[in-house]
Amino acid sequence: MDLAIRNATIVDGTGGDRYKGDIGVEDGLIVALGKVEGSAREEIDAGGMIVSPGFIDCHTHYDAQICWDDMLSPSVYHGVTTAIGGNCGFTLAPLSGQSDDLDYLMDMLAVVEGMPVASLREAVKPSWTSFGGFLDHFDGKLAINTAFMVGHCALRRCVMGERAVGHEATPAELEQMTDLLRQCIAEGGLGLSTSTSISHSDHNGDPVPSRFASEEELLTLSGALRDYPGTLVEIVPGVGPFVDETENAMVTNMSLAAQRVVNWNAIFVDVSRQQIVDSQLATGRYAAERGAKVYGLVQSGPLEAVLNFRSGFTFAMLDGWKPFLSLPLPDRIKAMQDPEMRARLKQGAENPDNPVQVLKDIDKFVIGDVRTEKNAQWRGRQLKEYAASVGMSNFDALFNLAVEEELFLTFSGPDMGADEASWKLREQVWNDENVLLGGSDAGAHVDMFNTFALTTQLLGTGVRERGVLSLEDAVRRITGELADAFGITNRGYIAEGTAADLVVFDADTIDCGPISMRDDLPCGESRLYGDAIGIHHVIVNGVPVAEGNSPTGRKGGKMLRSGTDTYTVALA
Repeated sequence: MDLAIRNATIVDGTGGDRYKGDIGVEDGLIVALGKVEGSAREEIDAGGMIVSPGFIDCHTHYDAQICWDDMLSPSVYHGVTTAIGGNCGFTLAPLSGQSDDLDYLMDMLAVVEGMPVASLREAVKPSWTSFGGFLDHFDGKLAINTAFMVGHCALRRCVMGERAVGHEATPAELEQMTDLLRQCIAEGGLGLSTSTSISHSDHNGDPVPSRFASEEELLTLSGALRDYPGTLVEIVPGVGPFVDETENAMVTNMSLAAQRVVNWNAIFVDVSRQQIVDSQLATGRYAAERGAKVYGLVQSGPLEAVLNFRSGFTFAMLDGWKPFLSLPLPDRIKAMQDPEMRARLKQGAENPDNPVQVLKDIDKFVIGDVRTEKNAQWRGRQLKEYAASVGMSNFDALFNLAVEEELFLTFSGPDMGADEASWKLREQVWNDENVLLGGSDAGAHVDMFNTFALTTQLLGTGVRERGVLSLEDAVRRITGELADAFGITNRGYIAEGTAADLVVFDADTIDCGPISMRDDLPCGESRLYGDAIGIHHVIVNGVPVAEGNSPTGRKGGKMLRSGTDTYTVALA
């Protein structure tokens, strides 16, 4: 054999009871289970620890990071062996070949997905224009398996150019877009991803291209998937309550048009948002009653949002803030010093009709990263303490400190959904038959969200500390269940003949370590990062790619393509 894992406690991804045994691997497949006799060229002694299928992350944004990070960190160190990218309508393929189109897509990604634009411009140097060219370029070069959706915004920009923003497609443009989608799917794209959410605006403050699509365009593009096996649809429908006449009807009709499963991102569990959560849980039932299949994705714990005024992702949903956020950073700093502009922004932030109330709990904000020695004393302390020391309101103090730090200041409010009532609600949401554990957004919002460690947070806090799920069921939720829901062939389970994607971990210690900023992106840009705790080995297609939080120097990843590495999931 190529590899043998001895003395394992096997949790096989089915949800069934764990059992003791060995695992034998040859040619990237599991060939023996139980008491495995014979020798292997490489052996791992699990020492009684858990060996499970490799974890699947069904909602990532690694489209850009693969250009500079072949490990796709930190996901690989948190046990992820298969990641699905290209979500929310945002991809770096197909490309028209015009440089201004690529520039637009990168500038848009920097805003809507919180990726430093300097890193993108330094590291993203496409040798491709077609979607197949994008997949081919990275096939066999990555540590883990990847699959990519085809982004609606890239399709629109490729076909419509600058008209992609501000205009509906003409019949001719829609036909050309549909043909281009078909080509992308034939080349291995996993399906169509799109966004109609008000949370997604580009670097100019305009809605992203997909938000200008008519209902006909959404349904026509979805319908194109019918002819291609192993495909699906992904969408970001909105941020508020879902209603039958709009969000629920839209995702249901897209599922029916495609005759494919739809997944949407994301359910944020917080008891203060229970009305919204209840309306979103109703979406799957609404779709099922009409013969469709729609899954909502949910994170694995409380949401910690680290905010700043450089990217301004959530601030774009505040009344009157888009023009301010579209300014270049030097001009943004000047605007923040203008009392009249500051007063307008404050008034807009306090508008009760805002879809999100980002600054509602400003008195509870905690100061995070600062870069000047002068302000280092305030790191980890409440904003109101700083405000009192300088004799300002919380709002003015926040703006002043951000200006002093040249917008490198980070700050955060209370974690969303960390209270006991929210944990009870989370248990209800996790056990809804139309909900999947996903939505990590790994690779995106790199300066903002803690959700990239979804897998270890689930097994650490959700299982060991909270007991919301058993270990066996939690593993099933991030392995076999996701493989079944997304139609990923031959993965997600430990059984003879399945791909040898495996994780060796200590159930007593597995968790995500402290999260902090790390300056390891191209051009020295920063991202939130947390090491995994308790994960000892990560194996992809039989190749050990990570040991602890370190790479082995070997790559086992495969580019998964629709119809070849996936199958069609029936709606019924």
